[in-house]
Amino acid sequence: QVQLLESGGGSAQAGGSLRLSCAGSGFTDRTLGWFRQGLGKEREGVAAISNYGSTTYADSVKGRFTISRDNAESTLYLQMNTLKPEDTAVYYCAARARGSQWSFYIRATEYAYWGQGTQVTVSS
Repeated sequence: QVQLLESGGGSAQAGGSLRLSCAGSGFTDRTLGWFRQGLGKEREGVAAISNYGSTTYADSVKGRFTISRDNAESTLYLQMNTLKPEDTAVYYCAARARGSQWSFYIRATEYAYWGQGTQVTVSS
């Protein structure tokens, strides 16, 4: 029903930029989000976007990362600027069930569908 495939991960220097993409199907009328999980850490919500374009961000990335979506192309994006070594993690895109109420909290338990993840490594 919903398929998600991330791309765009890789290595960057601190202060640099990367752009992640998540291509898939079944995006319509769903809130989409980006999560990340560093080595030995819990998965944390990074950013989310509603079907109508409302956005929310974790405090740690606010002002540096931008989430966007292209519903016609069924693609989700995460533009990451001013990268820091602490941004190093596996990044996942995820989708909520249709009809879910919008929330400014980005909780992994509220997302039903997940991509396989893409590694982002930021060196100092």
